[in-house]
Amino acid sequence: MLSEGIHSIVDTGNGILVLYGLRRAAVRPDHEHPFGHGREIYFWSFVVAVLLFAIGAGISVYQGIVQILKPEPVQHVAVNYVVLGICLLFDGTTWLLALRNFKAKENFSQLLTSIHKSKDPPSFIVLLEDSASIFGILIATAGIYFSVRLALPVLDGVASVLIGLVMAATASLIGRETKSLLIGEAADQGIVDSITQLAGHMPGVMHVNGVLTVHLGPRQIIVALSLELADDWKTPGVEAMIVELETSIRCVHPGVFLIFIKLQSPEAYKGTVKRYCGPSGQ
Repeated sequence: MLSEGIHSIVDTGNGILVLYGLRRAAVRPDHEHPFGHGREIYFWSFVVAVLLFAIGAGISVYQGIVQILKPEPVQHVAVNYVVLGICLLFDGTTWLLALRNFKAKENFSQLLTSIHKSKDPPSFIVLLEDSASIFGILIATAGIYFSVRLALPVLDGVASVLIGLVMAATASLIGRETKSLLIGEAADQGIVDSITQLAGHMPGVMHVNGVLTVHLGPRQIIVALSLELADDWKTPGVEAMIVELETSIRCVHPGVFLIFIKLQSPEAYKGTVKRYCGPSGQ
């Protein structure tokens, strides 16, 4: 019960941090942050993972080890069951809402893949933390039941350790995904392919050398395009084409808020990629 209490307190604090991150991410660009503060949500989501691992998992495992070394009988068993039942009701409800919001039309088999591809940490953090809470409640209930049924108070400590391990696994998954976003992830391949097609159909564009993208927030994407134009194109036509291309990209993908277009030959583009990304271009 103490482990689940710690878990609930940490979840509440994490929820506040995520809300703070969303508020900070909405701050408009300024002189020091010309691209805005979108990555604030990634930073605070990573902090959530650290707190869940260090405080939630750490204290739960420690408390479980203490109970194993010096086992004490469970007190007020009926009250514990009532509290856990109420927690399961609330956490189960929020879990269903979070799952419905995140999963949409995806199959359950693709859920982990969807989490990995997601650029929106709050959506999968709520889902993962609620999932961990439900598992924790079930483990706590089983620990109390068997420790009383078998007269083995040590099992209550074992349950606390297991709850801590569940929180540690959840924190590791959240930390891995948010760290990748914090460093800078490219947009989904479907978006990249769409932008490539849009650029390739523009008049005067002979070849799309490459498209580089990066997320600065769940719905904030920077796009860098390298294009090869026909040699006979004049400056006014080029300017009109660029304006039309930027408008088309933003209409199809509203999350794109900055577009950089560089006109160069394929050879020059390949040289740039090798210079900044290594011989393999990766």
